Amino acid sequence: MNEPNIGEIAGYVILGLVVLFVVVALIRSVRIVPQAVAIIVERLGRYSRTLDAGLHLLIPFVDRVRAGVDLREQVVSFPPQPVITSDNLVVSIDTVIYFQVTEPRSAVYEIANYIQGIEQLTVTTLRNVVGSMDLEQTLTSRDQINGQLRGVLDDATGRWGVRVNRVELKSIDPPQSIQGSMEQQMRAERDRRAAILTAEGVKQSQILTAEGEKQAAILRAEGNAQAAILNAEGESRAILQVFDAIHRGDADPKLLAYQYLQMLPEVARTQSNKVWFIPTEFTAALNAISKGFGTPPGAADDGIPWRPAGDSPLGDDLPPTSLTEPSEALAEARRQSEAATRDATSAGTLSGRPRDPSVEAGQGEGAPPEPQHRSAEPPPVPPIQPPPYQP
Repeated sequence: MNEPNIGEIAGYVILGLVVLFVVVALIRSVRIVPQAVAIIVERLGRYSRTLDAGLHLLIPFVDRVRAGVDLREQVVSFPPQPVITSDNLVVSIDTVIYFQVTEPRSAVYEIANYIQGIEQLTVTTLRNVVGSMDLEQTLTSRDQINGQLRGVLDDATGRWGVRVNRVELKSIDPPQSIQGSMEQQMRAERDRRAAILTAEGVKQSQILTAEGEKQAAILRAEGNAQAAILNAEGESRAILQVFDAIHRGDADPKLLAYQYLQMLPEVARTQSNKVWFIPTEFTAALNAISKGFGTPPGAADDGIPWRPAGDSPLGDDLPPTSLTEPSEALAEARRQSEAATRDATSAGTLSGRPRDPSVEAGQGEGAPPEPQHRSAEPPPVPPIQPPPYQP
């Protein structure tokens, strides 16, 4: 066998290297860029162009890819940062930044690490903004802090080719001692509001109760007034009815005396009255009753006008009435008679005058009339027992 020629071997090696070089050059000259990604290309160390999404050809060993930049909106959460408020309290604040690269060339050549730059700028701006507020304003002014942070970051990152869309405060954590004080303060505030609401409810309840009692008292007073008026009208009408009935019935003195005697035992019917006295004004009362019907013709005129039997001093002027029940009229007449008896009994008992025998003698039926002149001081008469009641 012939030994391989050294020249041929060297030729094959060189040919393989050339083929490898061509393949590598072809691979490096073709670049496929995905969507939402920008590629910075340098030629001989200087910025050449920015490749967008699609297929691109590069000059091998002349053009070089410097960096690829993501054009989508990115979210970065920074660790808690201690911030001192205006009332010298240290609070820990977590921030979240939403940003997007709008100029890939500036993001690559204007700053070495734009994410770190955004973080440090956020910390310094947050300390400046929160440092001018107290703790209560910091806790209640999240929107104001977010707006100020976004304005400062957007101005500072504009030359970096980065746009800050939103800045959010994820949490604001005051010290544990301050949290306990805040909880006590909020508990006291809730208790105060509850006490105020309870007091308002009690106040409204008392006002409504007083208004109800006032209206009830007014209505009750109006009802009592109407009842008193109706009772007075009924009593007035009953008196007129009885008065007219007595005069139309032409009651004589004997009937009145008999009714008077019938009511006397009622006075002594109670257990406390063992002895009762006949009043000394009994005859005088009968005489006054008899005179109330006037002096008949032919009798001595004593100044009282005489009316014939069955005639009423009211005439026909008695207004119509709804009290037409005889039982009601009789009951009213009995009540009036009992009242008159009680008045006469009390007058005779409290007068202190001794009894006149002539008055007692005139109580019997057919007794002679009472003399015109009585003795100045008649002898006292002992009390007598009441006669048995005979209807």
